[in-house]
Amino acid sequence: MKKIYTTLLFSLLFLYCIAQTIQRVEPPNWWIGMQHDTIQLMLYGDNLASLTINIPHKGVELLETTKVSNPNYLFINIHITEHAKAGKFDIQLRKGRKTIASSPFELMDREEGRANIKGFDNSDAIYLITPDRFVNGNTSNDNVVGLKEKANRAFKGGRHGGDITGIVNSLDYIKKLGFTAIWLNPVLENDMEIYSYHGYSTTDYYKVDPRLGSNKEYKQLADEARQKGIKLIMDIIVNHCGLYHWWMEDLPDENWINQWPEYTQTNHRKTVIQDAYAAEIDKKKMTDGWFVPTMPDLNQRHPQLATYLTQNSIWWIEYLGLAGIRQDTYSYPDMHYMTDWTAAIMREYPNFNIVGEEWFNQSSVIAYWQAGKQNPNGYTSSLKSLMDFPLQMALVRALNNEETWGEGWIELYETLAQDFLYANPYNLVIFPDNHDMSRIFTQLDENIDLYKQALTFILTTRGIPQIYYGTEILMTNPGTDNHGIIRSDYPGGWPDDKINAFTDKGLSNEQMAARDWLSKVLTWRKNAEVVHTGKLMHFAPENGVYTYFRYNKDDKIMIILNKNTELGTLPLNRFSEIIKNNEKATDVITGKTYILDNTIELPARAALILEIK
Repeated sequence: MKKIYTTLLFSLLFLYCIAQTIQRVEPPNWWIGMQHDTIQLMLYGDNLASLTINIPHKGVELLETTKVSNPNYLFINIHITEHAKAGKFDIQLRKGRKTIASSPFELMDREEGRANIKGFDNSDAIYLITPDRFVNGNTSNDNVVGLKEKANRAFKGGRHGGDITGIVNSLDYIKKLGFTAIWLNPVLENDMEIYSYHGYSTTDYYKVDPRLGSNKEYKQLADEARQKGIKLIMDIIVNHCGLYHWWMEDLPDENWINQWPEYTQTNHRKTVIQDAYAAEIDKKKMTDGWFVPTMPDLNQRHPQLATYLTQNSIWWIEYLGLAGIRQDTYSYPDMHYMTDWTAAIMREYPNFNIVGEEWFNQSSVIAYWQAGKQNPNGYTSSLKSLMDFPLQMALVRALNNEETWGEGWIELYETLAQDFLYANPYNLVIFPDNHDMSRIFTQLDENIDLYKQALTFILTTRGIPQIYYGTEILMTNPGTDNHGIIRSDYPGGWPDDKINAFTDKGLSNEQMAARDWLSKVLTWRKNAEVVHTGKLMHFAPENGVYTYFRYNKDDKIMIILNKNTELGTLPLNRFSEIIKNNEKATDVITGKTYILDNTIELPARAALILEIK
């Protein structure tokens, strides 16, 4: 009987051992020859912390094993030495000398040019796309078994079926418009019950949402875009994840997310970070409070999570050959972590670019986060670029200011005058609107002349311009600020659409003319180096006219924005420090020639871009 019990015991132990499996290894692979050659692998499975690790691959050294409070997680640090070769091997988990679980892992050769990736810059014009709302290129993935939310195009806040294949199929259209970069709202898995099409509730950091496509299709987009001269910018979120992220059911430990005795939302008080008088509780609510109940706030002070998030960003850059990252809600995570995050990426990719979102109306708050800024509290950032919200707000107010028509440009002029606050204002991303605000045509009360003035300014002033999909055909959201309507489907992106912007079917003459006008400006801008890197000189607005110049040693551009509703003249004598006598200028749009002697005639509500020779 004793022998039977002993045999049974060993059998149960054996079954227990073979039942232990590695359910996840993240990151799923890495590359040889990278600066980031010491990496952390997060292993997840049943009671993995009781096991030991073996890495049977030459040139890969196991440095450290870290356990957390949850025994189902094991974090291992490995060093990929210069002697390591590309290839597949198994990560082995052992109990004693016996391997009882394993998971495949691969070291890969880097693709050519990855180390010298050139980021987006002033020579680019960025086309922002909400993937679910642009083009449905593959109807078979509209609904995916096992994912919570199904397609419902009738629901403005639901999934409509746009996908990565649709964007791939539209690259020629985007290129023909004159754009040189695309920024996609997040495409990683968002397996939430409702309202997840926007992509900001990540439930898997290493997997494209199957309703949008696959990792392979995402890479295809990056590769084909690059071949057409279009850069790809990825939207990344390190501040929060989705409530149904796989780790939320079994957290590594309680400090993985920012926990409160009861639900506490962020106070959005962004000035507390710079405020010498701010209370600690207000600072904590700002950075540790949750955005919404469905978006757990991640704790970047947790060392294993911090490493996880940084490696994830580097992984996607390397995998896709990205030209940039747009970092969501940049000021909400731990600010010291954000410096470490940006610095780690820039060490690996010195020519890369990252733009952070800091939605605030004062340049001083935006400037705080830019690399090179000398801050009074000693905080040092590594972030190259930010979204210039103050300039966007000033532009719209200036254009809509009818009561003081002659002085309406002053706020825009004085907002630019605050550029001394920035370490590098030329590397800011500028925009007339984005996915979180009303369409610019709506903000300007559907006035086509003001629309052209807004876009002329964005495409000719300092900075890197970004235009939201559909702006070229005057998409609107009249009477509502509902995000589901702001992010409406692009007409022609679905087979049964009555209007098709790709073929002009159903477009009004005004829409087609607006698109052609914008395309002409964008195409000209591609080769207008003076607009990319030239200096800026602007003159105080007078009589409803704002005039500024972009210039370098070889070229000069004169931009005139006239809000007056009647034909007028512009005296030129006040511009003598930059305009020489009797110089000629050619209108970029019409080809009309102007002699710059005493005055020039200004059409009503004109937006003129004049090349001076």
